[in-house]
Amino acid sequence: MAKYDFVVAVGGAPGQGIETLGKSLGQICARYGLYVYTYSAYQSLIRGGHTFLTIRISSEPVENHGDEIDLIIALDRHSIEKHVPHVKPGGALIYNIDDVKQEPERDDIQLCGIPYKKFSSEIEDRKLQKTCLNTCLLATAMNMVGADLNVLEEIIINALLKRKGQEVVDANITVATAGYEHAAEHFTEFDTHFEKQEPALAFVDGNSAMAMGGAAAGVKFYCAYPMSPSTGVLHWMAANARNLNIMVRQCEDEISVINMVIGAAHAGCRSMCATSGGGFALMSEAIGSAAMMEIPMVVINVQRGGPSTGLPTKTEQGDLWQLLGASQGDFPKIIVAPTSIMDGFDTMPELFNLVDKFQCPGMVLSDLTLSMGFTTFDPDTLNWQPEIDRGEYITELGQTDEEYLRFKITDSGISPRAIPGTPGHVHVVATDDHDEDGGLISDEFTNPHKRRDIMEKRQRKMDGIVKLLPPPTLEGPEDAEVTLIGWGSTKGVISEAVQQLTESGIIANQIHFKWLYPIDEDAINEVLGKSTNPIIVECNYTGQFARFLRGETGFKADGHIRKYDGEPFMPHHIADGTRELLNGKTDLYVPYQEIVV
Repeated sequence: MAKYDFVVAVGGAPGQGIETLGKSLGQICARYGLYVYTYSAYQSLIRGGHTFLTIRISSEPVENHGDEIDLIIALDRHSIEKHVPHVKPGGALIYNIDDVKQEPERDDIQLCGIPYKKFSSEIEDRKLQKTCLNTCLLATAMNMVGADLNVLEEIIINALLKRKGQEVVDANITVATAGYEHAAEHFTEFDTHFEKQEPALAFVDGNSAMAMGGAAAGVKFYCAYPMSPSTGVLHWMAANARNLNIMVRQCEDEISVINMVIGAAHAGCRSMCATSGGGFALMSEAIGSAAMMEIPMVVINVQRGGPSTGLPTKTEQGDLWQLLGASQGDFPKIIVAPTSIMDGFDTMPELFNLVDKFQCPGMVLSDLTLSMGFTTFDPDTLNWQPEIDRGEYITELGQTDEEYLRFKITDSGISPRAIPGTPGHVHVVATDDHDEDGGLISDEFTNPHKRRDIMEKRQRKMDGIVKLLPPPTLEGPEDAEVTLIGWGSTKGVISEAVQQLTESGIIANQIHFKWLYPIDEDAINEVLGKSTNPIIVECNYTGQFARFLRGETGFKADGHIRKYDGEPFMPHHIADGTRELLNGKTDLYVPYQEIVV
């Protein structure tokens, strides 16, 4: 158990600076060396609506936003009314007392009303007066958790607001000091305080982590059409493009995006793009063309609720079968689902080396929970340069008199890839199927052996790929009563559910999948064979991963826990669902068991 585990939530309307307040608190925690995980629930509205940001702070690494809320900072009346019931007993609610007519009804929490009108009366600019509210309420929270006001002034006020002028800085310092001192005089501090740890940490969101991973992998071309929740990758790339010598382009649509990525990759440039399910649908045909031309490139799909426009600001694991079936026909491809925010960084160099080696498309399956969540990490973990392996990559004339065959049939299925313009290596690429030299076999009376030979050549790559993809492992005691199986972003929340079950007397373990396709049937079945009362956990309606796993391996789980309301799992959802399944089973396999959260 972490010696410190505290959850702060911020509620308000769009435009009230909730994201900025959350980032500010996250940066303060990072300076203190504390671990953070954030999740933002917001509506898909241009104006209006409600936003609720949850920030979990811990002395140990955390990978989900937790089960309970200790402290809520309410920036408007609606947040007070909506979220007072969500504060756990012994917690606190901080709000502007001028914004309510009647005090909230909870006698088991601290109701911390701030007379903000009084504190801000000396600020003449009414617009500035309104925007300083966040700083005042955050300073109040800082006192209650035992944090130093100087950190708030240094990180937030001076660093972020200095460019707006001294008047803005002075106004924020005034209300921050008033809120901090008011809390010291009128409110009771929490028993557990922020305690500085070493080292200080860095603070990052999931989209930026994947973008940084791409840069570390040697990406030199990135383009995208903005589509939530993937747009953060474009923002990071655009902000850092000049310093890193990366060409970044925003296109008119996703069809243009994917074809530009393929063109840049064909020219020898490591290239990638990011989108969500609707944008990926438009890219699907071109992904098949990259496979036919054996051009390596990477597409990130940040999942949101579907189908169609669906839930643009909510999360889901609903695009697995979309990626499995991307484009028509059979061709080699690699699908990976990062298991945490920082795993998104680590995954990108691994995937780029694989797609370069095997000359095929690679697809990253993230989701809103990971990509728009924030976490802290030790910056020293990024002080490394990943090995870059371009595979059979020809950039200059070799010492050979042989005719160059771009799609030469080999035992591995991998043909030497010459960059266009390399002397002595002129070749043809096209989206029609072709012979070893690129000549189209569809333009002749097709010799069936040619089609079989070139198809089998491409598919032999899959044998090589699967040998390099590590299978999942059984994590936890082998004598467990139940095994929880998941994939992608749910690893952290499942791990905590396993811990909760164990603490309640139910010994549990887990198996988690990151590399989704291709998979080694024998290796996977060996791991799954060690499971007891296996239950598959995933965020979609139809159990997409359960169906995929059964189709590939024949494995059938005893039960399923699913969630498809647009919000991510909390640990207790999985722990409670597991207990229900275990208590309700008379036969492990019949009837089919599932829990919908």
